[in-house]
Amino acid sequence: MAKRRSRGDGGLHWDEARQRWIATAQLGFRPNGKRIVKKGSGRTKTEAKQKLKEVLRDLEDGLPVVRDDHTVAYAVRSWLSYGLTGRDPSTLKTRTILANVHVIPDLGARRLRDLTADDVDRWLAAKAQDLSTRSLRDIHSILRRSIARAQARDQVKRNVALLCDVPKGREGRPSKSLTFDQARAVLAVAGETRLHAYVVLALLTGARTEELRALTWDHVDLVGDPTSVPPIPPSLAVWRSVRAGGDTKTRRSRRTLGLPRRCVAVLQAHAVRQQRERTEAGDRWQEHNLVFSSKVGTELDAANVRRAFRQVVKLAGLDPTQWTPRELRHSFVSLLSDAGVPLERIAQLVGHSGTSVTETVYRKQLRPVMTEGAEIMDGLFATGDAPSGRSHSVSHSEDGEGGVTWW
Repeated sequence: MAKRRSRGDGGLHWDEARQRWIATAQLGFRPNGKRIVKKGSGRTKTEAKQKLKEVLRDLEDGLPVVRDDHTVAYAVRSWLSYGLTGRDPSTLKTRTILANVHVIPDLGARRLRDLTADDVDRWLAAKAQDLSTRSLRDIHSILRRSIARAQARDQVKRNVALLCDVPKGREGRPSKSLTFDQARAVLAVAGETRLHAYVVLALLTGARTEELRALTWDHVDLVGDPTSVPPIPPSLAVWRSVRAGGDTKTRRSRRTLGLPRRCVAVLQAHAVRQQRERTEAGDRWQEHNLVFSSKVGTELDAANVRRAFRQVVKLAGLDPTQWTPRELRHSFVSLLSDAGVPLERIAQLVGHSGTSVTETVYRKQLRPVMTEGAEIMDGLFATGDAPSGRSHSVSHSEDGEGGVTWW
């Protein structure tokens, strides 16, 4: 006589109504005394038994029984819904687009518990053919965080995405800066557009586009205090941005910048123009005290600024598809570097905590100041005399930069 299964070992029977084999397992009792029973079904005994084994295996590992609909898509959508609480809306929008375009279509149908590191490696390798390294890191992060959230809820044993390295993707479009002549051309044609003051301020102060979009008139001083000692010039207080919470990118990014005379004149004209728009809008105007706003006073959208800036670039005779507003900041760094401003001072003006970020992000815009030592020495020893007890010679490298060699 066959031995009866013990309670908790599960059971197997044929369901005539569903025409399927049903595997069941009792996992204990609920607080109200009712039994906790999980079921799995299959067209054959083998399939049903296999599902029963999976149920018992998870039970032994201390995991609850995971339903078949706990797929990668389920985990990713759950993370998008609950794992980004409090984040900036633009961040949520970007992550949702990446998930719906790159993660869910390729891996979404896979059961979460069946996903392997090899699956993730093959997926990233295929995506590396079309996406930049930054985008690859973003979609890998979405998958990793989604699985981590599922793992914290005992829906999967381990996070296989942690076992995979992000490959190098396609080279993205490198950032560049306007030359002096290009910058003059852009400033000249910008006066014909609503973006005139925005372009002038971004190019002549190096403020980030996210900082300018959040700038209010309370943080703009167009007069200063010439009677104080020392005199206080007109200035711009960069203390806010459109980031979540309204804070700047970093604490060091909070800075107060002196305004060039051209910026003062342009902002004065911009204030008059904005007052005219406020009058024309009437009841439709929404007062937020923003320096740069729409025609009804609302905050500018990044896409609108980008589109308007490309119109300015087109008027200046440049390819609009090759330029974005953030490259006005790169141009600011480049023009200061060309003028011989030290790297440390440039880092302070653009709101970096140190020179390492400035060198890394803006390395193509910085002019190497390797000739400075030679130029100073040439000025000190123009007659060819050397300090007592030493001789020196000036050597030139292949790239034309000079250096001083002592012996």
